[in-house]
Amino acid sequence: MSVSAVAADRSVCAPLPVLGRDVRVPLVTGGEVDYAALDYAASAPALQRVWDDVAAYAPYYGSVHRGAGYLSQLSTDLFENSRRTIAEFLGCGAEDQVVFTRSTTDSLNLLAAVLPQNTRVFVFETEHHASLLPWEQRADVAVTYLNAPRTPRQAVDTLEKALAEREPYGPALVCVTGASNVTGELWPVRELAAAAHAHGARIVLDAAQLVPHHPVDIAELDVDWVAFSGHKLYAPFGAGVLAGRADWLQDAAPYLAGGGASRKVSRRTDGGVDVEWHTTAARHEAGSPNVIGAYAIASACRALSEAGFEGLIAREQELITRVREGLAEVPEVNVLSLFGADAARVGVLSFVVEGWNSSHFAAALSAEYGIGVRDGLFCAHPLVRTLLGSEPQEPGECGAPDSAPGERSLNAIRVSFGAGTPDEHVDRFVRAVKELVADGARWNYRTEDGRCVPAV
Repeated sequence: MSVSAVAADRSVCAPLPVLGRDVRVPLVTGGEVDYAALDYAASAPALQRVWDDVAAYAPYYGSVHRGAGYLSQLSTDLFENSRRTIAEFLGCGAEDQVVFTRSTTDSLNLLAAVLPQNTRVFVFETEHHASLLPWEQRADVAVTYLNAPRTPRQAVDTLEKALAEREPYGPALVCVTGASNVTGELWPVRELAAAAHAHGARIVLDAAQLVPHHPVDIAELDVDWVAFSGHKLYAPFGAGVLAGRADWLQDAAPYLAGGGASRKVSRRTDGGVDVEWHTTAARHEAGSPNVIGAYAIASACRALSEAGFEGLIAREQELITRVREGLAEVPEVNVLSLFGADAARVGVLSFVVEGWNSSHFAAALSAEYGIGVRDGLFCAHPLVRTLLGSEPQEPGECGAPDSAPGERSLNAIRVSFGAGTPDEHVDRFVRAVKELVADGARWNYRTEDGRCVPAV
């Protein structure tokens, strides 16, 4: 069904059908309800199209590269064609490389591993841990953490000032998110890229939260690399991508040493071995690759491209408006934001509710309404602490608050959605928030292993 056709009856389905759309879950108050998956920012449900494509290929699954058999050759073609599909989806140039990884986290750790010695990395404290933490694993790489900006313009000004003041002048890398995994707000990627390049630095885009919602074009955004995960892009777990410039990738030692990364290995007369490594993406893809993961990502790229981002974005903006207007009617709800209420965003919103422990509220949404959201610090501890106005040293664990139901805790609630979200799920969420705030939970809850759960 096309996006335009769905627009006529959005109460029935979503633009792109996903797995799990018909799953029924029990309620503690009795009965069952269709599960409302509103945790897309953690892992989006797999598209039905992707699952069907993977299932159709599964009987032909075979070893990749160098195999003489028919299934091996077919799997190799499928794997490399998937690489080309993703390169086209991202607007890669002829010299760019698409390296398959396990996830965004793996992609950014790979990039950290290949940085030239004495590179200085500039990263805002607002980043997800996947893009905040990898750089300090290198003893010969320096990291400058930038304070959370309060406007897009301030983000650009902060970066320009930091780059202009760096000493000594040498290799530099800027790492920035495209859309916040906490607030959903869009970052000024083009402007940040221009600032980086004007000061002789390169830039990598963490597109994990951007690529499922907006087109990402390396050339148009003028970024050097893009990193993202398949499981954010409506594909199953286990595969990711690092795409972009080839030179630092080619100049560095392989991320993993082993078969597939090596072109030639020979014994030396002194008893050691000489290795000639690949200069292509295979250099950093040692071992048997995740063919199905790569194919699933390519399938998702095709599905989104064929559906058309323009229509998908328009519908998602309507859902965002519906959620924001609904939450605005509840004075006890505070939606978290860096750039303000009018900032452009994707379908990701985080909030706290006055008088509620966020884990308690999320547990009630699940147990009493069949709605799956996320609570915690969302693997972005410095950002959430800033947004909640807490001290940087104040304790708090991602998704494991210590406070009992009803007590304040250092965590928030996140609702997130996308192309597979039916309107009814969003409407149920807004209604549930209003009812819980007005009437309280209808069930008793207790803390178990740091989580708030229904009391039996």
